[in-house]
Amino acid sequence: MKVKVCGMTTMEQLYQLQEIGVDYAGFIFYPQSPRFVTRNGMNGTDVRNAGLTLKKVGVFVDATYNEIMKQVEAFGLDMVQLHGKETPFESSRIAENIPVIKAFRFMEHDHVEWTIKDYYSAADMFLFDTGVSLPTNEHGQSIMYGGTGRKFNWNLLKELSIRKPFFLSGGIEPGDSQLVLDFLKETVAKDLFAVDINSRFELSPGIKDMRKVGGFINEIKA
Repeated sequence: MKVKVCGMTTMEQLYQLQEIGVDYAGFIFYPQSPRFVTRNGMNGTDVRNAGLTLKKVGVFVDATYNEIMKQVEAFGLDMVQLHGKETPFESSRIAENIPVIKAFRFMEHDHVEWTIKDYYSAADMFLFDTGVSLPTNEHGQSIMYGGTGRKFNWNLLKELSIRKPFFLSGGIEPGDSQLVLDFLKETVAKDLFAVDINSRFELSPGIKDMRKVGGFINEIKA
């Protein structure tokens, strides 16, 4: 079972993630996020030249193609996660250059298969997260994507066949390792690629509690 830790903002903790066996680190390139990648002084040159073996995932919300490609080069990203309302065309265009994870946020009664059906050829992987009623700024733009700590109802997936590798996200917390292991017994879990953890493992936004992260990693990978 692979693990992605999202919302990284310091080089020190990035190195610590690699030491404890985390597979993917997520960097949020969404200025309104409290976990915006540069908020604690981290920069592209340091990340690109760090010699990391874990995979670096850039998380974008309705960013332009040029902006995404600019940050891919600046930070030496290995993958791109699209967490907004990107169309299949927009996702496909990016996927021609770098592997793409398309994220979807589901409310309780949303139809999973209908929502993802047009993205099978437009993305390399999916990520399933919790849908919430998003607050907006003065321009009517949503100001919160991911990192809400809200639990994702995994029952929405249990009877499905996703047929594409996916990340499981949405409010996963330190005590959930057994729930994740139990989920692996479900038929749909044959396509489960990794779990994605974030806000429930933090001391403050963008600063992880490495003791909690390490404990979770040990339980999941054991």
